[in-house]
Order: sequence, then structure tokens, then C-alpha cells
Amino acid sequence: MKSLQRCLILLFGLCIIGQWVHGEELLVVVHKDNGIEQLTKAQVVDIFMGRYITFPNGQKAKAYDLAPKSNDKAQFYKLLVNRSEAQINAYWARLLFSGRSSPPVTVDSPERLVEALAQSPQGIAYIPSHYMTDKLKVVYRFEAL
Repeated sequence: MKSLQRCLILLFGLCIIGQWVHGEELLVVVHKDNGIEQLTKAQVVDIFMGRYITFPNGQKAKAYDLAPKSNDKAQFYKLLVNRSEAQINAYWARLLFSGRSSPPVTVDSPERLVEALAQSPQGIAYIPSHYMTDKLKVVYRFEAL
């Protein structure tokens, strides 16, 4: 009985530590001068999955994505549409082949993503919370996994 209690306590502790170490909030951000103040999850899905090319206010939206094999990219799409990176790549391959839409612009690092957004009032991207600057505005938040 005591060994079961110890195992449960250890398991609980590992779960808590695992969430603390792994989980960082992902933010969906836009340029600070963008007229959008907040987006719903459905609106974020529509923009990042190529269904809409404008923000709800009619302003053109230019989505940015992190490079393939990025942990942040994998976490973002898991939280956004519950799909793996391979499934997202297959989705975009189908849309590109049919000519219906183009994937988000790929940027190789969160630092470059912040730089690109700071110069692009129509840009939208996701970043880990510690990359947030005063040049950006948060329009949606994902809790960490």
C-alpha cells in the first residue's frame, strides 16, 4: 500500500514538473498598429489554415509560420487544430496542388518572426510568450500543453 502511495505521489510530481518545464504559453500576435484587438480561436484557425486572407475588419492578413521541425510549430498546430506537423504539411500540399490557397510564409526563428511582424502591419504569427515585445500586440493566447 505504501509503495502505491509513493508511486502516485511521484507520478503526480513528475506531471507537475513536466508541465512546468515543457509548457510555455503560445501567443498569436500582430503588429502593434493593427486594428484588430482580439480574435477567436475559429478566426485564428481560418487565417492559419488559409480559409481567410483578411482579418475580420477586412484588412489583408499575412500569416507567418515557424520553420519545419520546430517544437513551437508542432505545439501550435496541435493546439490550433489537433493535427501533427505531417498532417498540416499534407493539408497544404493538397491546397497548393488544387490552387486554392498558399501556406503561411515560413520564417526560420522566433526572433526573425518578431522582426518580420514589427515591419508588417498586416502580419500575424504565433510566438512563445518570452519573445513578446512592445512592437507586437496579443490577439489570442494558447495555454501551454
